[in-house]
Amino acid sequence: MDFSLDAEQRQIRDTVAEFVDEEVVPRAAEIDETDEFPEDLVDQMAELGLMGMPFPTEYGGAGLDYHSYAIGIEEISRGSGGLGTIVAAHTSLAGNMLYEFGDEAQKEEYLTPLAEGSDVGAFALSEAGAGSDVPAMTTTAEREGDEYVIDGGKLWTSNGSVADTVIVFAKTDPDAGNRGISSFVVRPESDDGFIVENTEHKLGDKGCPTAELRFDELRVPADRRLGEEGEGFVQSLKTLNGGRISIAARGVGIARAAKEAATEYATDREQFDQPISEFQAIQHKLADMDTKVQSAKLLMHKAADLKIRDEDYIKAAAQAKLKASEVSREVANEAIQVHGGYGYTKDFPVERYYRDAKLNEIYEGTSEVLRNTIADRML
Repeated sequence: MDFSLDAEQRQIRDTVAEFVDEEVVPRAAEIDETDEFPEDLVDQMAELGLMGMPFPTEYGGAGLDYHSYAIGIEEISRGSGGLGTIVAAHTSLAGNMLYEFGDEAQKEEYLTPLAEGSDVGAFALSEAGAGSDVPAMTTTAEREGDEYVIDGGKLWTSNGSVADTVIVFAKTDPDAGNRGISSFVVRPESDDGFIVENTEHKLGDKGCPTAELRFDELRVPADRRLGEEGEGFVQSLKTLNGGRISIAARGVGIARAAKEAATEYATDREQFDQPISEFQAIQHKLADMDTKVQSAKLLMHKAADLKIRDEDYIKAAAQAKLKASEVSREVANEAIQVHGGYGYTKDFPVERYYRDAKLNEIYEGTSEVLRNTIADRML
């Protein structure tokens, strides 16, 4: 493996880092406080090509490799965990469903505006009784002539209340288990029967609206089905496998932010007539933080490398997401400890990093499910 970045990857890192430092970091506390979708920052990211990083230029994307995409998500998440989720859900989930399983007409009509950033995407899979157990979903799509009529609802849909394009999974054959699930392109603005019931009040991940959706006789043209009937379950698994690389990147970004905040605070904070960074107990915390961040980063890039090579990356992506998720929480926790009482207040950002980090262990495959996946691939 080559551990050095090439010129293009360094340029992507530096460009995104500059944008994050100048535009995102100064706004991060405000976004966390108001929990409002930062539309202007999304527009700026679209102008920089960050809303379609891994997609080919022919579909409006930036044509970047998955290392560059992971680096981009890492930097964005370093500034705001919510913004990292916005981009990851839009790109890895909604956009990738269209890129991998859409026909040419669907890619041109629906993927291109997503990759260009003029549209925002969402991925509606989970339900109240169907989180990790996807086949337990109850949303149905019944064929009527040249249309499907979708009835049911979804929970925990990132970007769900602001999306222009939502990939919806529903049962076209309720008696066929996971072979009876199909996926559809839904356009909330024009499709009657698409209802945003609620947006969740969350512990963290602020700025990214997590919506509860309801479909009331939502009619979708048959040409908006992705692939053949019954392929939706496999499509969702393949999409989530790739998405785990972006969530690993989000975890690495948050962990980096927490580590850097703790290092700066330890250098500036004095107790007993010396900076607390001179105490061995603090030095060991910082050393452990950095070692954990580096290990998670290497797993992230290993998974990205396998994906680029079109090799089996399922276990590597699961390990990357599992490690980065737990590292982000552990490093944020230790960053609070380094800050002492200040770390428990909103005067410093480390408490936000802790709240943002926890989500990594839950969405796009819980840590428990990922351990099952890793063991299955081993055995």
